[in-house]
Amino acid sequence: MDDPVPLFHKSFQPGDLIIAGIISQIYIFSDRITFGRHPSQELSDDIIYFSSIRIYQASMDLLSTRDRFIPNYKCDAKRNLVAVIGGPTSDIDLHMADVFNIYKIPQLIYGSTSVVTEKSQSPFSHWMFPNAAHQYQGILHLLLHFSWMWIGLFYLEAESIEEFIQNVVLSFSQRGVCFDVIQSLQAICFSDGITELVEKGLEMYKTAVASSATAMVIHGEIQTIISLRTMHQFAECEDAPIQSKGKVWIMTAQMEFTSLPFQRNWDTDIIIHGALSFALHSEELFGFYRFLQMENPNLEIEDGFIKAFWQKAFQCSFPDSTAVSKEGQVCTGEEKLETLPASVFEMRMTGHSYSIYNAVYSVAHALHVMHISQFRHRTMADGGRRQLLNWQLWQLQQFLRAVSFNNTAMEHVSFDQNGELVGGFDVLNWVTFPNQSFLRVRVGRIDPDIHSENLFIIREDAIVWPSKFNQTPPLSQCNEKCHSGYNRKKKEGKPFCCYDCLPCPEGKISNKKDMDDCFPCAEDHYPSNEQNHCLPKDINYLSYEEPLGVSLAIFVFAFSFITVWVLRVFIKHQDTPIVKANNRCLTYTLLISLLLSFLCALLFIGHPGKVTCLLRQMTFGIIFSVAVSCLLAKTIIVVLVFMTTKPGSRMRIWMGNQLAIFIVLFSSLIQAIICTVWLATCPPFPDVDMHSMTEAIVLQCNEGSVTMFYCVLGFLGFLAIVSFTLAFLARKLPDTFNEAKFITFSMLVFCSVWLSFVPTYLSTKGKYMVAVEIFSILASSAGLLGCIFPPKCYIIFLRPDLNSRNQIIWRKHCKQQQP
Repeated sequence: MDDPVPLFHKSFQPGDLIIAGIISQIYIFSDRITFGRHPSQELSDDIIYFSSIRIYQASMDLLSTRDRFIPNYKCDAKRNLVAVIGGPTSDIDLHMADVFNIYKIPQLIYGSTSVVTEKSQSPFSHWMFPNAAHQYQGILHLLLHFSWMWIGLFYLEAESIEEFIQNVVLSFSQRGVCFDVIQSLQAICFSDGITELVEKGLEMYKTAVASSATAMVIHGEIQTIISLRTMHQFAECEDAPIQSKGKVWIMTAQMEFTSLPFQRNWDTDIIIHGALSFALHSEELFGFYRFLQMENPNLEIEDGFIKAFWQKAFQCSFPDSTAVSKEGQVCTGEEKLETLPASVFEMRMTGHSYSIYNAVYSVAHALHVMHISQFRHRTMADGGRRQLLNWQLWQLQQFLRAVSFNNTAMEHVSFDQNGELVGGFDVLNWVTFPNQSFLRVRVGRIDPDIHSENLFIIREDAIVWPSKFNQTPPLSQCNEKCHSGYNRKKKEGKPFCCYDCLPCPEGKISNKKDMDDCFPCAEDHYPSNEQNHCLPKDINYLSYEEPLGVSLAIFVFAFSFITVWVLRVFIKHQDTPIVKANNRCLTYTLLISLLLSFLCALLFIGHPGKVTCLLRQMTFGIIFSVAVSCLLAKTIIVVLVFMTTKPGSRMRIWMGNQLAIFIVLFSSLIQAIICTVWLATCPPFPDVDMHSMTEAIVLQCNEGSVTMFYCVLGFLGFLAIVSFTLAFLARKLPDTFNEAKFITFSMLVFCSVWLSFVPTYLSTKGKYMVAVEIFSILASSAGLLGCIFPPKCYIIFLRPDLNSRNQIIWRKHCKQQQP
């Protein structure tokens, strides 16, 4: 018993292992086809195999004497029932458990565990079907792999279907899958209301093909394909044929290709071509194909079913049969099964057949282990023969639950603690051919025992899709996916996977399809124009390497050169009346401060550093204070000169350079104090501005304290307003070289520039803020230079006749003679 003989070897006899009773033996050789007489009669006669009456009768028959049905009596002691293999439908599993649990007979079920109830859950049940939760997990993985988020779900009515809906539908919804339609399938059963059954089935089929979903998950059983093909045929007979080739059917492992005789020549492409199904894992067994080739109904004396199958499969009749073939052909028994189309009989090992094979060997191994265990503890009588008659049936349970072996395909077979087969599922792709044949290609696998990353394996390139999709993976969604750059917004009154696509708001992106929300880029990146990815921001500051920086630098040096030239002219002509008349010391100081103010603009160009940030505003504030203070001093001196010309004036004591120096130093000292407080409390520092410009990182000098910055500007404005006011009042004083008019105009320019500076500065960003400040410095300095010194240069160079003492005295005399 260590190496059992292959099950399908011709020399093998079931009695050698003392295994009896396969409930639905019809499915050993013909689980792909069920036969009857003519369409109306066939449906009634063959569906009865799925009825509870026949299941209970077969169960009781196994417990009775062979060939005699005597309920509750057993007169044949030579044949003992030690185990039952049942399936493939849930009804068979449930109904046979009612009988065999009473007698504590082990049951190996190759149907699904999805309808396991307290009624069938017992220590005597073993499932050759892996945990159905793994199958549902595989379906979910399949849907997510192809992004089929909008599906139809059809399920066969069963006792525990509510649990299926709650668990499966809920878990699918949590992963983003939603349902266009959820509808139950009518189970095939013998009923007088066959018309009503067909009408409901046709309505369901129309709902399926009319659905906007492409992927259709169908949770059925072995007879479900019969219903689908029948419903399609009825739909085709109507005035408006319904086309279902635009659907991808995803079938559970409980389903197999079955058909009734009148469906023999129906097109198989309609439903199953391109379909994907989960199936019990199976391997080709050595000798199985040869076994089918050698099958001959004339040699099977005790198998009454094989002849009935043979007659329907080959459309013939045996001479001793009461049934007569319509074609009048006589069965010889030499017909070959491989000549039958796959829609009638499939020569390959299927998942259900493989499960039955493993179930038989599981019982054999359990019996073998139990025998060895009992042999060690008991001396056997009758010459050492194994007396199975004395064994208790329930003793087989513990050995069956612990069975573990490698079958002839070198695959391991064992059960878990719940009595379920340890294993996974295959993913099959159904491919049909014009000759009514089809092929099931293994394209994937769901294996819960391996690493989670490889839990679900699918070979997409090996899948043949329905012809409508032109070998392109189909889409099954409520609407098209939202492209990157858009986000989803749920449609009111629709399932959650139906949504509108809205562009991302400004400043945010979505870099994947079907994103619920857009998100902002990192601080050092900005959204692309399509808002589907982030781009690195450019470094932004006013440099000498760009046209704007070069242009401003040229203006700085040009104005500086002009200022130096004017200073040289005034120094060269320092002894002339026009230079002396305007206080040479203040003029030189003003020109030097203007020169420095032009040059300080260079501190604002280039990469901001710690030193340049500290010097920028301080240098600018103090130098401009000196320049404006010089103009203020000039204005005050002009006023004082006029007042001292009056007889008895006491203002003569304020005349002289001491007053001018005092005004300049005092004003500059106040500005210096303001700058010192600024430096001591919150000095400027290099900073990075990530937000003011969308596409650039601005390197700038943070003012530290905006209040102190505006205090510096405010003090300059105060000096300018005082100077402007005095100059405006003194503009008509009778002096030949009176500068009041020029100072008035220069202060007007100065104030206009800096009043415009504040709103312009606040409305610009990045390097353009710096450019605005440089422009204001250059414009205000150039205004002072251009409004005050050109008239003097004009007299020096073009009207030297006016630059003489006699001319001054004559002009004063003329003014005094005027009435």
